[in-house]
Amino acid sequence: MQSFEIDKSDLIRIKTALEGNDADLELVLKDYHASEIAILFERLPQEARERIINILPTEEASEVITEMTEESHPEELLVNLHPEKRSEIVEELDYDVATDIISQLDEEDQREILQDIDQEDATSIRALLNYQEDTAGGLMNSQVICVNINLTKKEALEDIIRQSEEMEEFYTIYVVDEAKILHGIVSIKDILKARSEIKVRDIYQHDPVFVKADLDQEEVAKLISQYNLTSIPVVDDHMKLLGRITVDDIIDVMEAENTEDILKISGVSEDEELSGNWKDAVKSRLPWLVINLGTAFLAASIIRNFDATVKSLAIISAYMTIIAGMGGNTATQALAVTVRRISLSDLSDRQAYNTVLKEFLVGLINGACNGLIVLAVACFYDANPMLGLVLFLAMTGNLVIAGITGASIPLILKRIGIDPAVASSIIITTFTDCIGFFLPLWLASKLLL
Repeated sequence: MQSFEIDKSDLIRIKTALEGNDADLELVLKDYHASEIAILFERLPQEARERIINILPTEEASEVITEMTEESHPEELLVNLHPEKRSEIVEELDYDVATDIISQLDEEDQREILQDIDQEDATSIRALLNYQEDTAGGLMNSQVICVNINLTKKEALEDIIRQSEEMEEFYTIYVVDEAKILHGIVSIKDILKARSEIKVRDIYQHDPVFVKADLDQEEVAKLISQYNLTSIPVVDDHMKLLGRITVDDIIDVMEAENTEDILKISGVSEDEELSGNWKDAVKSRLPWLVINLGTAFLAASIIRNFDATVKSLAIISAYMTIIAGMGGNTATQALAVTVRRISLSDLSDRQAYNTVLKEFLVGLINGACNGLIVLAVACFYDANPMLGLVLFLAMTGNLVIAGITGASIPLILKRIGIDPAVASSIIITTFTDCIGFFLPLWLASKLLL
């Protein structure tokens, strides 16, 4: 099945149906999957969204709201619905999805929604609201299928069937005792294959991979990826089973984290939504641009200090912009690789050293190769071998420094507790610009004048 993309004809069809009666609109909506309707919602006004949700059956309406992106603000859609329809949808949502959406509302709206829904559902959602959004607790779904360790095969199957009536799907069956302490996991296949008199304690898998409720969501993603899990149990400090995190939740986390890192490296605040307006974009980006302006003045001050060199050898100005630009590209490459390595695992001192050493060697080789090209250009066009030597040394030196800083700065920031994706690019840009201007000017003043 191919991914759905918003097509002009689809929008026209939906908007035309919105002008008609509910029966015609309902007929048109049947041709679209819930996820497709959620994508179409991105181009529809709030009133149209509310009308469509009210027309759809509760189960499908809940799927649409589940599929809506954070930037589409499903919480605003939910809070504006009729209380009865809203309660039906919330009760149909998975607890983790309902919690994520309700947490975006103010306390008064949260209280109103939770008062109107089933008491058991409300209790579960309130419990999840207590966890930080970016932790395992904030990510988990408290709906799990678990069986007592002392049950027989027959009793376990009956219990699984009973519990599964309230769940759309499940990947793993958790084995617990009377106090809900997690002991392990068991597959439905192992239960079905077991002899009728066998107890769960005789067939379950010991020492399951689990996470504590306060673990950061990035660490959860690493564990699920490392052990190729479809779900992972969440426990408290006493190993009591609290919920589960499934692989589809982790996919969303990885996408969000990658987007966040890309924006940070580019000097864009994580607070700026991808679909936000120009005011939000200006508010998010202007502070970083002002900081960049300050570093640019610092680089310009280096040129001022070599004013005599620039006047005596004007051609150096053209070349030093090339050297500075090449240094920036080299540092960005080293930065991207290093930040990615940091995000995947905590690097040991030895691994960090090897990372910096690798970028030093890469910078040295790339710098020498590009330096030879610049040397040849200077000899051919400017007929000045000494200028070529200066440019060769400057290019090589700047790319070496760029490689070292691109790898070491994020490692240092990580070590002292600063997010390397946020601050690295500003520091590295300053380094490469300043060194890119300083080296050719300083070498020229020493060797050519």
